[in-house]
Amino acid sequence: MHDPAPAVADSVVTEAVTIELNRRSITVAYNDGETVLQTARMAGLQPPSSCEIGSCGTCMARLTEGCVQMLNNDALEADEVAEGWILTCQSLPTSRTIRVIYE
Repeated sequence: MHDPAPAVADSVVTEAVTIELNRRSITVAYNDGETVLQTARMAGLQPPSSCEIGSCGTCMARLTEGCVQMLNNDALEADEVAEGWILTCQSLPTSRTIRVIYE
């Protein structure tokens, strides 16, 4: 589920991000270069966050569809990442669409 940075020839343009938070689901257009956390905020949501550098884990959410690249991860264990957990403050979408659930 988590890709290394895609090669230029393999680049995929992310079109939409679906975010589930507080029993609300919203799908929004993705702006290139924004993290999942920034995308949620731009959509008018108030996702949990704290340090925003990938160290605390406050912004973690489960990636249930698509792929992301985490720029930094000092909070999640390898098994959590394998289960689909991401740090939204450090995650850039790398697939056409993604879905994340803040639990």
